[in-house]
Amino acid sequence: MNNKKLTNEAIGIQSHRLSKKEIEDNFTDLHPPLSAIEALIEADRCYFCYDAPCTKACPTSIDIPGFIQSIQNDNLTGAADKILTENIFGGMCARDCPTEELCQQACVRNDHEEKPVEIGLLQRYATDSVLNNGVQLFSRKENTGKSIAVVGAGPAGISCAHRLAVLGHNITVYESKDKIGGLNEYGIAAYKSTNDFAQQELAYILDIGGITIETGKQLGKQINLEDLQQQFDAVFLGCGLATVNKLNLDNENISGVIDAVEYIANLRQASNKDELMVGKNIVVIGGGMTAIDIAVQSKLLGAEQVTIAYRRSKNIMAASEYEQTLAKKHDVQIQYNVSPKRLLSADNNVTAMEFDIMQSQNDGSLMASGENITLKADIVFKAIGQKLVTEGLIENKSLELKKGRIVVDDHRKTSLAKVWAGGDCVLDGDNLTVSAVQDGKLAAISINETLTQGA
Repeated sequence: MNNKKLTNEAIGIQSHRLSKKEIEDNFTDLHPPLSAIEALIEADRCYFCYDAPCTKACPTSIDIPGFIQSIQNDNLTGAADKILTENIFGGMCARDCPTEELCQQACVRNDHEEKPVEIGLLQRYATDSVLNNGVQLFSRKENTGKSIAVVGAGPAGISCAHRLAVLGHNITVYESKDKIGGLNEYGIAAYKSTNDFAQQELAYILDIGGITIETGKQLGKQINLEDLQQQFDAVFLGCGLATVNKLNLDNENISGVIDAVEYIANLRQASNKDELMVGKNIVVIGGGMTAIDIAVQSKLLGAEQVTIAYRRSKNIMAASEYEQTLAKKHDVQIQYNVSPKRLLSADNNVTAMEFDIMQSQNDGSLMASGENITLKADIVFKAIGQKLVTEGLIENKSLELKKGRIVVDDHRKTSLAKVWAGGDCVLDGDNLTVSAVQDGKLAAISINETLTQGA
């Protein structure tokens, strides 16, 4: 896509560029790690509730009071073991997980009009101690001789691979990109995962052994699902959502209209962020985490005016209240109840975008009010959701798909023999790293039980 090569000059942008030092400072940790003293003080705030509502709210069921108590006892290895046994991506989830909606929202301190225990920061404190010191908590059981193919090296796929490797199976992971990690590597905002942490965590996970990585292998091209079913004892699909939805406007291909996911990936891989294209007036279409991430990062790169345009009301927006507030703290404007109508351009470059102002009907549907607004834009980011690439999947008529996703049961088993799936590619997936990790874990447990029955 030619938008990758756009420069500010090529599209007529005259925005003020921040210095390299300013940009580096802007992309430091959103939440700096706790010191030892801070961690002990925060751990001491935990009530250690007998019913642990925080653990119930965690998709991976981490024993949160248990690991916090280990921190209190200065047993960081024990704390990390409690975390990583349930969530092998505990380090990344400590940085990226929406704790304000999950474990921390469930914290009983909220009922006392206090701030909740900073569970995410405590989790990072514990897991970083193990990752930074190379303390390997896991070892492989005796080789079973069973082999499993994993398609996709994101959180779901690697979670599944690691659990199966610990159980003694041999895993081959096929990844379409040149670098493994999935959204942890390419999709998370750069200020949430600094200093190449995604690769550091992956190196720790793969150190278990028994996992072979093959990059540049895309399902439906270099590899085939039917062949994998024949060659391996089981297959796990963690292929994610590889394409971005379109606006379906007439001149959507003009310069300056860009996929937000692709830009974030480029930003994450850039060695010099000061060389990245940054607009003066940016409009982001969407209401989820990707929309927030691209909007905030655009401000951190030096954009002057950034507006998120969302077609529904504030309380329906997919991005959490916390994330919406984060965006506003970075001077991002959010326009609710506006739907894209028309892209305006000059010399094949976007100059503005016109929106219909929407009104909710009694049945919950939306209807254009007849009024509209126009927002200046030299860059328009599309962040209106992603969808599954079905190439390599729909050829097998037995694989059940619904609403463009793979249907699985509670054990993450698909309708195909010997095939499991998890992560964003499955029906009802919530596009969270922590949920993808849980999918991979549950699938691995089910695969292991299936392969060892009668053994």
